[in-house]
Amino acid sequence: MNYKNLFSSFSLFVVLIVAFSSFNRLKAQNSNSTKVLIETNQGNVKVLLYNETPLHRDNFLKLIQQHYYDSLLFHRCIQNFMIQGGDPDSKYAPSDYLLGEGGPNYTVPAEFNSSLYHKKGALAAARDSDLDNPLQASSASQFYIVQGRVFTDSLLRTNQAKRITKMRLFNEIINRPEHKTYLEKYKAFAKAKNNDSIKVIYDYFNQKVDKEFETAVLYKFTEEQVKTYTTIGGTPHLDLSYTVFGEVIEGLDIIDKIAAQKTDSNNRPLNEVRIIKMSIIP
Repeated sequence: MNYKNLFSSFSLFVVLIVAFSSFNRLKAQNSNSTKVLIETNQGNVKVLLYNETPLHRDNFLKLIQQHYYDSLLFHRCIQNFMIQGGDPDSKYAPSDYLLGEGGPNYTVPAEFNSSLYHKKGALAAARDSDLDNPLQASSASQFYIVQGRVFTDSLLRTNQAKRITKMRLFNEIINRPEHKTYLEKYKAFAKAKNNDSIKVIYDYFNQKVDKEFETAVLYKFTEEQVKTYTTIGGTPHLDLSYTVFGEVIEGLDIIDKIAAQKTDSNNRPLNEVRIIKMSIIP
């Protein structure tokens, strides 16, 4: 028997097995079954990441593999709305430190999808405001999980649909070429912290929105959205303005528990709600 050839064949077999295992791991991470376990000091939450938002999915998985989220806080929690985390500054932040500005030095392009909406348990990316961020790109690390509330059919159709339309109209207007100068002025005012001038810019755009809204075609929810928002609940006014890239599949009770925490004036829980770690699971 040629042991040298046998060893070579065995080595090749091992290489193929390793390569196949790596391929399966990558395939799992890029399939509809990609799941993440979020362990917190209030309990565990499992989320499913969507294939329809690959840029957000892959960025989230990358950060998890780097243990980026381990020991960070849910630093902004608002009952009947959402819980937000992912600010790296929160790991060692004193109780009086204002959080919400930290993160990697890049953004993730928006991946809006009308079939992915802000139902209870939706996982979505935080971002800067439209005037600071007219393309509505997402924060690289900060995310939120929707708690929301249940809406009556009439309130959903008359109030929330209009709010969504106004938000979309606002963003459309500020991105028009003729308003480039206004955006540049806003950025200069914001850098100088000139709040009076900032208000003037906001008022200018809001007046434009109010005028065009009179003839705008109102946003319409699908029947599925209506059923979801009137039974399970959510935050419909954020739809198509913030990227939804996953949903909670286990642990909605933990989301309720965290959202119910007593908070300070900046909506930071008085008792720390900490992410112990995140991990990719089968």
